[in-house]
Amino acid sequence: MPAEAVASGLSASTWSAADPLVEVRRLTTWFPVRSGVLARTVGQVRAVDGVDLTIRQGETLGLVGESGCGKSTLGRSILRLIEPTSGEVRFKGQDMLRMGPAAMRRMRRDMAMIFQDPFGSLDPRQTVGDIVGEPLEIHHLARTRRQRQERVRELFDLVGLAPSFVDRYPHEFSGGQRQRVGIARALAVDPTFIVCDEPVSALDVSIQAQIINLLERLQEKFNLTYLFIAHDLSVVKHISDRIAVMYVGKVVEVSGARELYQSPQHPYTASLLSAIPIPDPTVERGRERIILKGDVASPVNPPSGCRFRTRCFKAQPQCAESEPPLDTVRLGDHLAACYFPLG
Repeated sequence: MPAEAVASGLSASTWSAADPLVEVRRLTTWFPVRSGVLARTVGQVRAVDGVDLTIRQGETLGLVGESGCGKSTLGRSILRLIEPTSGEVRFKGQDMLRMGPAAMRRMRRDMAMIFQDPFGSLDPRQTVGDIVGEPLEIHHLARTRRQRQERVRELFDLVGLAPSFVDRYPHEFSGGQRQRVGIARALAVDPTFIVCDEPVSALDVSIQAQIINLLERLQEKFNLTYLFIAHDLSVVKHISDRIAVMYVGKVVEVSGARELYQSPQHPYTASLLSAIPIPDPTVERGRERIILKGDVASPVNPPSGCRFRTRCFKAQPQCAESEPPLDTVRLGDHLAACYFPLG
């Protein structure tokens, strides 16, 4: 084994293209809650609490859930933009959480992130050409200034922006154009895996469709793998191959997109799907809405057992006694953490 691999804590990888590209095992990311003049720790926010996920090469895994459930924290923890508390994140068979700085720096060439806010994620003091070209400098992917400029212009053309825009500043662009700049920046290092953190939620509906179509074309062209984080279930249905549903730090259901929408097993998933508006007045009036009672469980002091039980219309005493594992319901690739599934 190379000495550098030993130093970074890596073992020889036996990963092949048939294996999952990303494997998340028991991933936990907690944040301390501090109080008082001495800022003593009085609790922990369990933003991500023992999550297991697999993402296959070339697929889009949608990640949905209410605001504050831990979706963005999970995406950033996978990339180590936030350091997880414990668990494993394996990328191409290698545990990223055990990597040293040098190995992690090389690994970052294979992954990228598209941020939610196209206004706040771009440095207003840099031209968009410098913003997109910065990853090329960091990873030494352009030997000369001319090569860098040519590559930046290629990236602009790839995402539907005029190459002549490279000397402009972010404030000169619309929201959709800024998000295209963010996509170009993510593509600069030729990644395999991209975390898309609600990339269309801040955009107008017509622009959302353009960005979604662009992401799909890029995925097909470069065989990209996406973790697509969103709260708009109609958008997720359109772009995702599989969908994971998250509630208060836990993944409660994972399934193929079509199967999830047609036959949800977890009551929380069913309640989310029932809230999707249908543009047909007759169908909309005839379907049953699932209205949840109570408040979302606290990630600082979650209830015992199933975290959804305090709002669940199917809750039984067993739900408070122990936490159902994700494979409590297993129908092929369809998994759900529920003792009393919808069936």
